[in-house]
Amino acid sequence: MKRHEARQKALQALFQLDNTELTLEEAMDHALERSFEEEQATAYNSFFEQLVRGTTEHKEAIDELLTANLENWSLSRLPKIERTVLRLAVYELRFSQDAPHGVVLNEAIELSKTFGDEKSSKFVNGVLSKFIETK
Repeated sequence: MKRHEARQKALQALFQLDNTELTLEEAMDHALERSFEEEQATAYNSFFEQLVRGTTEHKEAIDELLTANLENWSLSRLPKIERTVLRLAVYELRFSQDAPHGVVLNEAIELSKTFGDEKSSKFVNGVLSKFIETK
């Protein structure tokens, strides 16, 4: 699985975790469209798993960082897809060293274009640019 696809699948799993009572493993399996038996036979793609588990484990700190960088918005008022894209990107920017910041920003914008509405990518770009400027 390529990194772009891993980010898409991670976004889907994280979105499900934010909206359902699924366990982490169930959300990852569902995003990968795998059954429990298939999961037992094959390990998760390590990058995909790192993104989902890392974002989930650091969610409280990520939300604090986002709240401090949102202007005229509260985290709870954000559309769920933008909130999920931002959480995933902030995890990569602050807690992972796997990709250059420009790549993370571009990937987040592309995810916003794919899964959000026409304004999502501009909003995500504006919020995330603050994280890159302050690094």
